[in-house]
Parts: sequence; structure tokens; C-alpha cells
Amino acid sequence: MLTILIIEDEIKAARELQKLLEELQPGCHITAILQSVEEAIQWLNNNSVPDLIFSDIQLADGLCFDIFKTVRIHSPIIFCTAFDEYAIRAFETNSIDYLLKPIDKIKLGKSLDKYESLKQIYSGNKEYEAKLEALFSQLKKPYKTSLLVHFKEKIIPLKTEEIAFFHYTNGIVHVLTQRNQQHVINYTLDELESIVDPQVFYRANRQFIINRNAIANAEHYFARKLTVKLHIPTPEPIVISKAKASDFLHWLEHS
Repeated sequence: MLTILIIEDEIKAARELQKLLEELQPGCHITAILQSVEEAIQWLNNNSVPDLIFSDIQLADGLCFDIFKTVRIHSPIIFCTAFDEYAIRAFETNSIDYLLKPIDKIKLGKSLDKYESLKQIYSGNKEYEAKLEALFSQLKKPYKTSLLVHFKEKIIPLKTEEIAFFHYTNGIVHVLTQRNQQHVINYTLDELESIVDPQVFYRANRQFIINRNAIANAEHYFARKLTVKLHIPTPEPIVISKAKASDFLHWLEHS
């Protein structure tokens, strides 16, 4: 019986993948569906290694690479990814299979066929481990360490470590530094969220992305929300919704 572990933080996507796997591999056993790096590390340290792993790359508390660097396993991994063409070439070069989201049943079937034809080479194979390490190093996403901001007629390079928060208002995104200096930046908050380090910056809501090093404290707010206070003044209160409160506190504690 083929045992399969799914590491995916979107439970709907995980259930859809499970359904497709059970259709394509009748009798397979889904050993667990895990949603975070921390949960996966704990599970792999305390359970038998599965025959095959399907893993999302971006999880709620970090990148899946941290799992496989912490827990040494020999199971083949099929990554589920939305990474760009450069990253996909890295998969191909290192002979690791991948599936683009949303997952297609036909392509999933081909991945399972590939696993069946190659599974003997995965067990205890040092070359496979080396290729996995090479893949991790190529896919480690480089986040911006500086951004260009506008001040009067000047364009200034600003180190991200100096940024306290980004704030959107009236169609404009402002940058406030740790020294309480304000600039305008030609990015949307969605764009900024994808290019700054998620271990350092958190998307609090539609108006704010905040730097953890600028946070003074968080307080309970009505309806199980949170308010976040920074070391410098903010133009309006930073409110974390009830839905994001638990995720924010986990990020604040573990990042």
C-alpha cells in the first residue's frame, strides 16, 4: 500500500489533492495532512516516513525547505508550486517532480507514474540528497534588502531594515522609517508583500505592512481582534482581524 504525506496549508487544496490521489491510486493511504513547517517537523520526527510526500512550497510559517533541512528523509517529494519559470527549470535540472497549482488530474497521474518508475533510486541515494540540496538553494526566494523611495525630486535607496511600516491611504503607499521619516513608494501593498521578507514584515490588514522590529506590543481588542502598537506613531490604529489574530501571534513568536 502506497503511503502519502500531504503538506499544504490551504485545507481545501489539500482535500482536493487527497481526492485526486485516491481516485488515481485506489488503496493508497494518506498518512496525514500537515499545514505548517513546525507541524511537519514534529510529525516527521515522531512517525514512520511515508513512501511519497506532496508539499506546498510556501506554508503559513515559512518555506517547506526548512522542514527537509531539519528532518533528513529519503522519501521522494513532489512539490506543489506557483513559482516562476526559472524555478521550474531548477526542478527539471535536479530531477525533482513538481505540479503547478491548481493541480491537474492528468499531470498528477504522470507524476505518480514517474514515481513508480523511479522509486527505487530514492531510497538511501546520496545523489538524490545532493540534488535536493541544490534545489533548495536555487529556490530560496531572494527578498529585497532595499527599495527605491521618492522624496521631493529625489529617488532614494532605502534599506528595508530601516522601514517601520508601509501604509496605504488615498491611493498612495507611504513608507515610514524607524526614525519616523516619511516617503512615497511606487508599489502596491500586494506587490510589497511578495518582495519583502515575510519573517520580518507582516501584512496586518489592507492598510498596513509592519516590521516586527518596530512592534512595541499587541493588545486584545473587541470581537477577538488585536491592535498593534509600534515604537513610532501611526496615522491610524493597526487592527488585526479575528481571522488573522492567531496567525499574527504565531508569526510574532516564531519568526
